[in-house]
Amino acid sequence: MHDKPDEPVGRLIEEFLTARATRKPSPHTLAAYRRDLTTVAGLVGAEDGTTPLPLDRLPVTALSPRVMRAAFARFAAPRAAASVHRAWSTWNSFFTFLVAEGVVPGNPMPAVGRPRTPLPQPKPLRGEDTPEELLAAVAREDGRQRDPWPERDLAVLALALCAGLRLSELLALRVASVAGRAGERRVDVAGKGGRPRTVPIEAGVDRVLVDYLDSRRRRFGARTVRPHSPLLVDRRGEPLRRGGLQYLVESCYRRAGIGDRVPRGARLHALRHTFATRLAEDGAGAAEIMRLLGHASLASSQTYIEVTAGQQRAAAAANRTNRALAGLVAQRDAT
Repeated sequence: MHDKPDEPVGRLIEEFLTARATRKPSPHTLAAYRRDLTTVAGLVGAEDGTTPLPLDRLPVTALSPRVMRAAFARFAAPRAAASVHRAWSTWNSFFTFLVAEGVVPGNPMPAVGRPRTPLPQPKPLRGEDTPEELLAAVAREDGRQRDPWPERDLAVLALALCAGLRLSELLALRVASVAGRAGERRVDVAGKGGRPRTVPIEAGVDRVLVDYLDSRRRRFGARTVRPHSPLLVDRRGEPLRRGGLQYLVESCYRRAGIGDRVPRGARLHALRHTFATRLAEDGAGAAEIMRLLGHASLASSQTYIEVTAGQQRAAAAANRTNRALAGLVAQRDAT
């Protein structure tokens, strides 16, 4: 049991942040924890709920469900739902810590409402033929590169565009991850959250991977392509790392001249989103998309279908004949 059950909230926030620091979160994450905790705590009034108290004088026993609901109502008024949801999660973790430390008997946060966070919208590459332009440009050997390796670069893009793999999944692949007999080739993926999945690959992707491994044997020798060797390596034959993979994809965009068609904040993930969006456009259902992309919930996969349906409706609405017909109907109604 904590020896001072009525400590001020400010001191307990510092204890919580110290405990969190052992998990090695990023400085940005720790700063967000501190900001969410101190901002909401600063909106907690005295017992009558009207006069704010400094954090070094605000007793933790004042944080009742009623007080926390009032504070979060003030916090939520000018902010987006995602910000409120994040702050709620931070406070929930804070109270879970206090309960474990014996500072408070229970967590009041289940009594505080929180908004549902909207699912992130897909960010595929813009332009109907952009994926094809990207692949064609990267397949050509670029004389401006110091050490061109188009076979490797094309293999990375093919796995992201035609199998929908995440950055972490690409880095985790081994040579033996590409398996199966001719006509039934697949990639065995170590998915997010420890969920393994199998993604079928077609003959084109299979040929790209075969060509890449052949080129790697020529560069570094057959011993470098053993079954347990990393599938993707850098130009020195070392396992490709996160920064190197991101730089590789960025350089592919530059070589293809499509940088303006890559959504901000999506970079490599835009390739995965393009894979999923094209699945939806070609009639795949949410359950199929869920299995191929390794989503934890059907709702994430359904987003691609909803966005695609909206784009199709917008395209139909932009049809000149539809606009002309709408004009005729409006003219008729006016007479």
